[in-house]
Formats: sequence, C-alpha cells, structure tokens
Amino acid sequence: MNDQTTDKRKLLNSWIVEHASQLHAWAFRRTSNQNIAEDLVQDTFVAAFHALNSFEGKNPKAWLFSILKHKIMDYFRQKYKMQYVDAGNQQDDYLGQFFNKDQSWNEAQKPGDWLAHEEELLDNEQFRKVLYFCMEQLPEQWSVAMKLKYLQERKGPAICEDLGISQANFWQILHRAKMQLRACLDKNWFEA
Repeated sequence: MNDQTTDKRKLLNSWIVEHASQLHAWAFRRTSNQNIAEDLVQDTFVAAFHALNSFEGKNPKAWLFSILKHKIMDYFRQKYKMQYVDAGNQQDDYLGQFFNKDQSWNEAQKPGDWLAHEEELLDNEQFRKVLYFCMEQLPEQWSVAMKLKYLQERKGPAICEDLGISQANFWQILHRAKMQLRACLDKNWFEA
C-alpha cells in the first residue's frame, strides 16, 4: 500500500468519525429504514474514497451529504422501477373504498378532524413511529413518490423524469397515497 492510499484512508476515517452519525440520521429520515440508511451511508463513504482525487478541498460535510443525496435518489429510482405496478388498473377498486356510487364519502372511510390536535405532531416520537409504519403500508411506488416529494423535497417534474412517469400519473399517485396515509393515521393514531 502506498503513502497516498494510506493518507486517503486516514482522511476518510476522520470523516467517518466526524460525519457518519449525521449522515445516517439524515438517510434514516428519508428512507425510514435503519438497514437501508446504513447501507447508503456505507456506499457514500466508498464513493467518497474512490472520488477523493476530485475532492479538491471542498467542505467535506457538504461533499459527503451531496454524495449521500445522490445515493438516496438512486435507491428510490431503483426501488421504484423494480416494484412498479400499473396503478391505473386498480383505480376503480381503490377509489371505491373511499366513495359511494353517488361520489359522497363512505362514512367508514371519511377522514377524521385533525385540527383539534394543537401539538406539533412531527415533534412527537410516537406519532413519527406511527407515520413511518403507515408509510411502509403504502404500495411501493406510492411510498417512493411520497418520500421523494415530501422527504427529499424534490419538484414534481424532476420526480417524474427520475421515475419515468407522466405528471398526471405522479399527481394521481400522490393523491392516492395521501388518502391511504390519512386513513392509516386516522386508524392508528387519531382513533387509537
């Protein structure tokens, strides 16, 4: 092993000690899965090691987060494409659970009143656990679209391009995901 490789490893090890926990926390908030977050952080450090020659004195934390951001996007892109299901074939069955034939709410599926809750729900650890549980109950393509939009804060056109779907399909997926997510939260948090 030459001196340059040894220096690279020492530098990378110092970054691991300094930034790994923050990178992991950030990846976990976006994926809701400890194992996936750990894998993505590991992939980030491997990519950083291989690209260290192009680092050129940038802010290491910002550089690592940039790499991680791309790793997360690649993860969601791959996950979405592997699990793609044509949601259009399920439209009537899906919407039928929420609405009656006259287009009024099915009383059993009607959303509850969330305005009565004054505390900031995302600050409540128990609520976040229920939210993550409900997110995992969504069909895969819906979960990926929601995470890219609301956790990654990506813009709709960019998500459509990444996932290879039309904007109409994307907005339909988001609408359905929000309806199912709300029903799950009503059942597991607000009514519990």
